[in-house]
Amino acid sequence: MEYILETEGLCKSYGHFQALKDLSMHVPKGSIYGFVGKNGAGKTTLIRLICGLQLPTAGSYRLYGTESTAREITKTRKRMGAVVETPAIYYDMTAAENIRQQYRVLGRPGKAGVFELLELVGLGGTGKKKARNFSLGMRQRLGIAVALAGDPDFLVLDEPVNGLDPQGIVEIRELILRLNREKNITVLISSHILDELSRLATHYGFIDRGSMLQEISAKDLENVCRKCVRVTVSDINALVQVLDSMGMEHIIRSDTAADVYGTVDITELTLALAEKNCKVAAIQEQDETLENYYINLVGGDSHA
Repeated sequence: MEYILETEGLCKSYGHFQALKDLSMHVPKGSIYGFVGKNGAGKTTLIRLICGLQLPTAGSYRLYGTESTAREITKTRKRMGAVVETPAIYYDMTAAENIRQQYRVLGRPGKAGVFELLELVGLGGTGKKKARNFSLGMRQRLGIAVALAGDPDFLVLDEPVNGLDPQGIVEIRELILRLNREKNITVLISSHILDELSRLATHYGFIDRGSMLQEISAKDLENVCRKCVRVTVSDINALVQVLDSMGMEHIIRSDTAADVYGTVDITELTLALAEKNCKVAAIQEQDETLENYYINLVGGDSHA
């Protein structure tokens, strides 16, 4: 698999505080990578490092295979676009003027592509309206447009839907999906809003207290979090025998309970267990959410 970003043993300390601890992560090309962690987990620190805004204390990272310590890394970073913490926009300028200003910073000529870029992010009709009069969602989309001004194929977004109303969240979600699917842009999104990430991400990296807990694809995570029925009984061995005879996929959770996948005929299951003198104590539907998965992964309340 080809990776846009790889980190290995990445560390960042501020005095005695260690913001990142031996962090290793892998962002596949073409993915929407959800970088999951509560506030203060180290997400923004990682983004600042790969954007060149800070230097790591130890460890290394690679962008497009270029080592962070190589002279070519500055040139490689030009393939990135980023919105770190807050959109980098001029509030006394229009949307078009903001893009033209970014073009000047990047050394791009003229006005070519300005309005196409604004149309892409849904700001084509803002005309002479100043950014100070934009809604929070419009400002966020303008920030993304500024990040796209250099035609990047890797976009890094730090908490892009934080503080947005439901309509603004939907607009940002649709924009990210369009950029990924139509423009083939790899996207790294840091967020603690897990429900929204679950609608976007193709891959996840779960971080807590500066350490990577797990990386997993959305497909594998869906298999882990899929719906099931938890059956609690007096005799787990009898339950396993019955489930095997019925051809039901299951996972033993304890000495009294098992999760059963697929369509379960409760009556048939109960009667079969009764024949083995096995009592059914409870039958409950289970549907583990991404939030629950993360909370279980960190071993407590994540406040995510």
